[in-house]
Amino acid sequence: MHAARRTVNGVATAWGRALRAQFSRRMLLLSLVPLLLSLLVWGSLLWLGLPPFLDYLQGVFTEYGWFGSSGGMLSTLGLGALKVMVVPLMAIILLLLPLMIASSLLFMGIVAMPAIERYVSRRQFPRLEQKEGGSFAGSVWMNLSSVIVFAGLWLMTVPLYAVPPLAVLVQAAIWGWVTSRVMSYDSLAAHASLEERQALMRAKRWPLLAIGMVSGVLGAMPGIAWMGGAVLSVVLFPFLAILSAWLYVLIFLFTGLWFQYYCLQTLETMRAAEATVQTAA
Repeated sequence: MHAARRTVNGVATAWGRALRAQFSRRMLLLSLVPLLLSLLVWGSLLWLGLPPFLDYLQGVFTEYGWFGSSGGMLSTLGLGALKVMVVPLMAIILLLLPLMIASSLLFMGIVAMPAIERYVSRRQFPRLEQKEGGSFAGSVWMNLSSVIVFAGLWLMTVPLYAVPPLAVLVQAAIWGWVTSRVMSYDSLAAHASLEERQALMRAKRWPLLAIGMVSGVLGAMPGIAWMGGAVLSVVLFPFLAILSAWLYVLIFLFTGLWFQYYCLQTLETMRAAEATVQTAA
C-alpha cells in the first residue's frame, strides 16, 4: 500500500515539475527544432508524393467500388456531404498523421531529449552521478525501431477512427508502449548504468506505461480533431498541418520532461536505498 502510494506520488510530482518546465522559455524555444525538422521532412515528402498518392487512392476506390460503400456509410451517419472528401481524408489518415507523429518522435528522441536531460539534471539533480549506460547510437536505434513498429501498428488501427472513443483508447495504448520504450531509454542513457536502467524499467514498468498512456490520450486528440472537422481539415490543410505538427511536438516535449523527472527521481531513490543497505551491511 505504501509502495503504491509512493509510486503515485512520484508520478504526480514528476508531472507537476514537467508542467512547470513545459512553459519555460527554453523549452518553448526547444520545441521549434523538432517542429522545423518535421515540417522539412514531411513537407518535402508530401510535395513530392501527395499527388501520386491521391491518384493511387482514387484508382483503388474506383476499382473496388469503395466510393459507393463509403458514401452509403457516410449517408447513414448523416455525413453524406463528405463523400467528395473521402480520398483526401484517407490520405491525411494514412500518410500525413503517421508521418507527423513518427518524425516528431524521432527528432524528439535524437535532438530534444539530450537537451531535456541536461536541463532537468542541472536544475533538479546536479549531484546525481552519470554512469553513461546508454549511447547516441543506442538512442538512434531505439527510436528508429520503435517508429517503424509504431507506423505498422498505426496503419493496422486506421479503421478504428470510425469509432472515435475506441480509436483514442487504442492509440493511447500504442503511444504508451512506444513512448515508455523510447523515452525511458533516453531519460536514463546519461545517468544510469546498463544494469540500473534495466532494473528500473523492470521495477517501474507499469508507472512508465501509465505515463506513456496518459500522454497517448493527449497525443490522439489532434488526430481525432482532424476527423471531427473533416471539411475544415481539407480546406485549411496547410494551417492545420503546421498547428498539428507543433501540438505533437509540444505533447512529446511534455512527455519527455515527465519521463525525465520521474526516471531521474526514481534512479536517485534506488541508489539511496542501495547505499543504505550497503551501509547497514
